Amino acid sequence: MALRPPEALRTELERAIVTPDESMPEGIVTMNSRVRYRDNQTGDERCVELVYPEEADSSAGKISVFAPVGTALLGLGVGQDIEWDFPNGAVRRLTVVSVTQLPAAGSESSATEPSH
Repeated sequence: MALRPPEALRTELERAIVTPDESMPEGIVTMNSRVRYRDNQTGDERCVELVYPEEADSSAGKISVFAPVGTALLGLGVGQDIEWDFPNGAVRRLTVVSVTQLPAAGSESSATEPSH
């Protein structure tokens, strides 16, 4: 049985432009990216890895693309932000601080930090 993505993710996927891995600009949140983001209200930063649902493990920082914050971060670049509804009903603005593309077998990783 196939998993059906949540409505928010389906909406994002409909807007998506498919890009081959080798053409993807650095610093963009994709699947299997390690993302550091900042909650602009509190200043707290969190590092998560965006994964497929079967790999999700919040205790290990692995967030499903089906999770609201996973869907929100997908496609953002370093320095970009988005408003996100927290589970407690609060709305916060999250800013992508850095993105690390996790390497495929045999390749090197890259990290992109914002330029100041």
